[in-house]
Amino acid sequence: MSIHKRPAWMGVTALTLLTCVLAAASAEGARTYEETPESITTPDQTETRVGTLRLTDGVPTQETARLLLDNLDLNRGVEAFMSGMPAANFAGGHRGHLELGQKTCNQVVIFDELMDSNSLFLTGNASTVYITSFLDLKLHGPIVVEIPAESGPGILVDSYTRYLTNFGPPGPDRGAGGKYLVLPPGYDGTELAGIVPDSEYFMVPSSSWVNWLLIRGFLKDGKPDFSSKLFRSGLKIYPFSAALNPPAMEFINGSGRAFNTVHANDFSFFEELHSVVDREPIEMFDPELRGVFAAIGIQKGKPFAPDDRMKEILTEAARLGNATVRALFWYERDESAFLYEGSYWKRGFVGGSHEYLKDHGLGGRNLNARAQYFYMATFNSPAMIWELIGKGSKYAWGYLDSNGDPLDGSKTYKLNLPKDLPAKKFVSVCVYDNQTRSMLQTDQRFPSKNSNRDDMARNEDGSIDVYFGPEAPAGKEANWIQTISGKGWFCLLRLYSPTEAWYDKTWRPGEIDLVE
Repeated sequence: MSIHKRPAWMGVTALTLLTCVLAAASAEGARTYEETPESITTPDQTETRVGTLRLTDGVPTQETARLLLDNLDLNRGVEAFMSGMPAANFAGGHRGHLELGQKTCNQVVIFDELMDSNSLFLTGNASTVYITSFLDLKLHGPIVVEIPAESGPGILVDSYTRYLTNFGPPGPDRGAGGKYLVLPPGYDGTELAGIVPDSEYFMVPSSSWVNWLLIRGFLKDGKPDFSSKLFRSGLKIYPFSAALNPPAMEFINGSGRAFNTVHANDFSFFEELHSVVDREPIEMFDPELRGVFAAIGIQKGKPFAPDDRMKEILTEAARLGNATVRALFWYERDESAFLYEGSYWKRGFVGGSHEYLKDHGLGGRNLNARAQYFYMATFNSPAMIWELIGKGSKYAWGYLDSNGDPLDGSKTYKLNLPKDLPAKKFVSVCVYDNQTRSMLQTDQRFPSKNSNRDDMARNEDGSIDVYFGPEAPAGKEANWIQTISGKGWFCLLRLYSPTEAWYDKTWRPGEIDLVE
């Protein structure tokens, strides 16, 4: 029996042929450096805003690497400034209350004679009686807040100035008053099952150990007396553990007092931010936000101790962040921010979300809107977004004149408010200092006009002209808000208990017109 074998030459030739085919394919697919797509290569030298970048075959020189990494730290610092604004805002407010002596929950700052321009308080108003206090849940455990009936709108926020609950008309008590039980982080209410009747308290779980409470009281007959007495006799705040024998309330009158609740715009901004991050539960900030802060050395449980290089960079980051937020406010690019077409009146909330969600969250967080709001103001809540006919409050920023120019304290302007003001309570205009974003300090204690308090002259058609300038136009003293030469300003138009005419825009304010 013979076995069939392939001729030797067939194996050799086949092997050689295969080798040749593979070699040809390899040669055909090979690329030279010059043929590599330019889009994926790194040039040896590039001109950028940062400076000239030099690399050798894709590897940065040591000098270029230093330049780029410093720039990365700077960018992270600016990002931390912008995203940390709500926390630093909270820290500034907390510091100011400590300055006034408010240290425990049963101590409350009250503005018996209204807030005035002595206070450095972001866009506070001179038209309602404020009560404001910080609650320390780590110190006291669950805290009870008893709100008297007829209180105005109020709010409680966490240490990132995020909304927790409303009080008063927009809150669950609907203006009838009631007891709120603020629960520390980690509580879900079951810890108090069988101890606390469900019907007795409005439960408010908190994401932070320290919270900020603020409630407004309305004027009656143009005076603060009613609300001052209401709060002093009816407001109670105490630890739940002391419910059977609550400590007496202590009221600290803030009217006429000079104190500062505004966050810093220099390096100490980051120290304010660190104080909040280090104190609060780590879960209060999501990992992405924690990563931004940690990138510049701010991390829970660790000291914030930047070296000289990093401190210099963060000092510059604060300057850039500060100027950038101001650019966002005064040179608004988002057309949806404006209340009316062809107008410079800007909405209180750019994007129409108290959580700063763009397109109901499909566009993520509106980071620019959040940064500029908390740079200019302190509190927000969904009630400021809701269309509550005859309840709540609405706001509009007046920050440019009808020509689109910043408002100059050395010039005179006029604002026309048409007849039939669209608010059941009142409409007010208050003027603020561009630098401090607090009430402008002038010879007038209250740099504002209030339709419920001030006897302003009306035009024949029932409208009101409000004047702004260093001196009152002749015969217009009752309608005049003083400004200061050499100092810029902006204003807030406030409506308390707005009517349908505000929402359907059948009533709209005039623009701020330059008179001279």
